[in-house]
Amino acid sequence: MNVRDLVPWARTSDGDRNLPASQEAASPLFTLHREMNRLFDDVFRDFAAPTLWGRGGAWPQVEVEEADNEYRVTAELPGLDEKDVEVLVQDDVLILRGEKRAETTDRARAFSERVYGRFERRLALDGVDEAGVKATFRNGVLTVTAPKSAQSQDRVRKIPINSSGTTH
Repeated sequence: MNVRDLVPWARTSDGDRNLPASQEAASPLFTLHREMNRLFDDVFRDFAAPTLWGRGGAWPQVEVEEADNEYRVTAELPGLDEKDVEVLVQDDVLILRGEKRAETTDRARAFSERVYGRFERRLALDGVDEAGVKATFRNGVLTVTAPKSAQSQDRVRKIPINSSGTTH
């Protein structure tokens, strides 16, 4: 007897669970068990895969660049205007929030794969000069420039690296 014959289900290459026909017909509990596992697999299979709102539901998708004296945050916000977006800085946290509203009011007759609703994204930026933060919005792209405070820039200390392998 093969050990695989003792296991009531086995994963196949396509991810399904299969029971031997004799066991499946013999017990409806095996069928219920298989269906419950299939449901959980369907829900959690692509949990980390990209979604309509980006990877893991984070929307808007952002790009953060750090230079010696500033941060530059770029967010793609297609279909929005600057009046739909709010930019805040609080305790070294950049907050992007807003709302994407539906263009049609009769949702009963509409088919849509687009997502609407409120969003909020928080990004920690260390040592920001809050008074100098500026934002521009052009062609659905929000760009926020946040200068680093002088105090933050002074906290950086370059550590020399010894090539001899000894420490003194």
